[in-house]
Amino acid sequence: MLVDSYGSPTAASDLQYFHDTFYPSLPSPNFQELYPNGQPDYQNVGNGQSGSSGAAGWSGEATLDIEWSYAIAPLAHIVLIAVPPAETEGVQGFPNLFKAISDEIDATPDGTVFSMSFGVTEQTFGGAASSQTAKFDAVFQKGIAKGDTFFASSGDSGSQGVSKQHRESATYAYPTDGWPASSPYVTAVGGTQLQYGWAWNPTSDIAFNADGSANPNYFAYVSGGNLNAVWNESWLPAASGGGPSVLYPRPSWQNGVAGVIGGNARGVPDVAWNAAVNGGVLVYITAFPQIQRQGWHVYGGTSAASPQVAALTALAEQERAAAHKRPLGNIDPLLYANPQWFTDVQPVTEGTAQSGQLVNNREWDYNGDGLAVTPDAVPGWPVLSGYDMTTGLGTPNAPAYVSGLAGS
Repeated sequence: MLVDSYGSPTAASDLQYFHDTFYPSLPSPNFQELYPNGQPDYQNVGNGQSGSSGAAGWSGEATLDIEWSYAIAPLAHIVLIAVPPAETEGVQGFPNLFKAISDEIDATPDGTVFSMSFGVTEQTFGGAASSQTAKFDAVFQKGIAKGDTFFASSGDSGSQGVSKQHRESATYAYPTDGWPASSPYVTAVGGTQLQYGWAWNPTSDIAFNADGSANPNYFAYVSGGNLNAVWNESWLPAASGGGPSVLYPRPSWQNGVAGVIGGNARGVPDVAWNAAVNGGVLVYITAFPQIQRQGWHVYGGTSAASPQVAALTALAEQERAAAHKRPLGNIDPLLYANPQWFTDVQPVTEGTAQSGQLVNNREWDYNGDGLAVTPDAVPGWPVLSGYDMTTGLGTPNAPAYVSGLAGS
């Protein structure tokens, strides 16, 4: 079950093309798109993040979610819940989104797996944080009680957070976390950069030349290798979201990593998956041709990671159902009790440029010349052996992860 603002008017046909390209020997996708508030008027051109330009952006998000959850679990029943308005730092989209999620919890079989590729900085809730998050968490709790599992992307801005008070044009001067990833009723998915068959080898921190062309000294690579590093791409810039929550105390299943998180806080993320754009995933999309190019695009972000880990978990739920076992519900306690299901992400240095020091989730900034980048003033969280607040427990080792959850 994928939850996105607006959805996409070409979701079904784009997914079919994705299937025909990569999975022609399998049955056609078992897919449906639901519009709990009615199908949006995709022809009504408006302005702002919640107008048609916002809808076009969300069509890419929705298409990414459905095609890459399908890539992991191609025989699953994939449902896209499309609910306007767009969710931004004003949290105006949450009531509709959570009403739709609540209704689907009531309508779907036990053990449904949800993936949410949206979020806001925790501070966005302001003084109403306790009451507002409690209301939304009650929806998660209702689903967990019937065995449903919830995933959310941890965010793409490292330890930075966008400030609602400044109309999203500024960031906080201290590390922040994102919600709903920080909810203890959700499994938060951070990002890695999977380098399979190649290894990044930058000798410059300048990604683009003055004419806009790619600088080969930055994007240099060597052949061979199999590396899964923390996602922190200075050229975007973007990095795996994570850090200690300011809204939630540490849940009991994180007691074993309390020394890493520090204080009495919920640590984010729990797990990670490939989120890089350099080495990203192919997405086929034909929606809004007047705004975006039709055809294949390369996507990344923790929005690519969350639906893939959710789909992996759906494979385990399928095995449990076949064995007449109860559905999983909140899997976080199981994950922290079984770190052997994961491949740990270690700090690494690639090349000789500072950008190649993939050791934290501190985001980068472009300098005044628009070319060089330097680390942002907001510090990030370090990549450590074992659990850390950049990649969580690490990347699921798919066979161990699926069989572990299925047999637990």
